[in-house]
Amino acid sequence: MVIALVPSRGSIGMAAPIVLILCRLVQGFATGGEYGTSATYMSEAATRERRGFFSSFQYVTLVGGHVLAQFTLLIILTVFDTAQVHEFGWRIAFATGGVAAIVVYWLRRTMDESLSEEQLAAIKAGADTSSGSMRELLTRYRKPLLLCFLITMGGTLAFYTYSVNAPAIVKAAYKDQAMTATWINLAGLIFLMLLQPVGGIISDKVGRKPLLLFFGFGGVVYTYVLITYLPQVHAPIVSFLLVAVSYVLLTGYTSINALVKSELFPSHVRALGVGVGYALANSVFGGTAPLIYQALKEHDQVPLFIGYVTVCIAISLVVYLFFLKNKSQTYLDREQGSAFNR
Repeated sequence: MVIALVPSRGSIGMAAPIVLILCRLVQGFATGGEYGTSATYMSEAATRERRGFFSSFQYVTLVGGHVLAQFTLLIILTVFDTAQVHEFGWRIAFATGGVAAIVVYWLRRTMDESLSEEQLAAIKAGADTSSGSMRELLTRYRKPLLLCFLITMGGTLAFYTYSVNAPAIVKAAYKDQAMTATWINLAGLIFLMLLQPVGGIISDKVGRKPLLLFFGFGGVVYTYVLITYLPQVHAPIVSFLLVAVSYVLLTGYTSINALVKSELFPSHVRALGVGVGYALANSVFGGTAPLIYQALKEHDQVPLFIGYVTVCIAISLVVYLFFLKNKSQTYLDREQGSAFNR
């Protein structure tokens, strides 16, 4: 909401971009801070037989935000001309997001606790007073934390490359057809959103590792195809298909990554471990992907970016292959009293 209401640079000078940057930083901190909590909540609240399905809705909502953003852009482009969008139309999108944030805040405050009744009773009785700390995480759970970081590294870089860079490439390819580009990106993101529960259901049947391997091998091969050929295509259906294939591969990671990471830690350090591992990897590899791509593109070094993404996905693939197993029992299983994952 602050972004929507901030005065222009002509009114308050350099204070305008400074305020915008600060607001974007707050948005980033808020999103990153909620990741570990939301991943933990959805993993703990789900029944063991459908844990993959329910936890996949974390990325349904995340991608759903992208869908709403594209849909809002589509409406704005339909109602206003380019000059009006640049003058004030862009503020409408942020104002809409500000109103939605109030609703989300209310929902967040009224959510039920994900702990079991037995765990809550133990806490109330004083039998369970353990509380995870950063010191404990770094001393007793270094290996799971490193695994969480490495699992995230290739996945978050692929997510930003496929769902942020690729739509930007589509927009550039159709620079004189803004509506066409918006429709392609909107259709692609809706497709990605709908794929998440499918990936979750499959993981409940075959385990988590096969999906991660599907993403890892596919990402290593397909990143070159996507980034190389997408800028050259000017047929909407072909552009959509190129993006859609990347989203099918990406679903192998996005649909279950929150659950995979949650299963690495016991309950008292779960939110902290998942949050720290994700935040570090996302800050280093995910959030920087659009900047790195743009910088290398300006110097005609896009192949370097392709190599960078491919190598990072390959490193995560090694972790999926040799350091993760379809366990007969995880921390989540033991806390709920039985095992499911095969």
